[in-house]
Amino acid sequence: MSRRARSRKGVYIDYQPSMADNASFYKKKEFPMHVTRPLRLLALVLCAFVYAACSSKEKASEAPAEAAAEAPATTADEPENAAEAPSEPVAEEPTSNVVALLGNDTMQFNTKEIRVKSGGQTTVNLTHTGAMPAESMGHNFVLLKQGVDMPTFATKANTASESGYIPEGDEVIAYTKVVGGGESTSVTFDTPEPGTYQFLCTFPGHYAMMNGSFIVEG
Repeated sequence: MSRRARSRKGVYIDYQPSMADNASFYKKKEFPMHVTRPLRLLALVLCAFVYAACSSKEKASEAPAEAAAEAPATTADEPENAAEAPSEPVAEEPTSNVVALLGNDTMQFNTKEIRVKSGGQTTVNLTHTGAMPAESMGHNFVLLKQGVDMPTFATKANTASESGYIPEGDEVIAYTKVVGGGESTSVTFDTPEPGTYQFLCTFPGHYAMMNGSFIVEG
């Protein structure tokens, strides 16, 4: 590449520069500081970004390995021991039936049907809500066994005043004493097998109006 130079006489002449001349020429072509400084800063930022990205990748790869190393080792015996552990049976609570039965001065119970669950025990709480005394308007609760003829049993009960109008025999499951107006009594007994039974008041002349079904549900 030829260059033009002016001679001392003011005349421009073309000449072929040597390699030394070319080196000195390009050496003088340096960029100013206001151009090079931003470029240097940009290079430093790029280097820092690349370094941070590489460091985060290394930490991410090391985390699973550390977690696997810290995890407790499991043995083949643990599942076997868990399977062999006997399960404790859950104890079922016995059924508890509580019945509130009311009787009044007009020879009436408050219900014609009593329902309870089988198993466990049953408690019948009898309350006389009237005002008449037991001698003239007494009430009791008597539960008969299945197959007992209620009219026949009530007839025998009429003559059993000394025993609370409960005749001798094994026809009764449970019974209460006779109470008058404003009095209460109760009886607790083992709940019979599922089925339908009969209950009544055995005070003379009451059974025809004061009776009902005692249903045990399985």
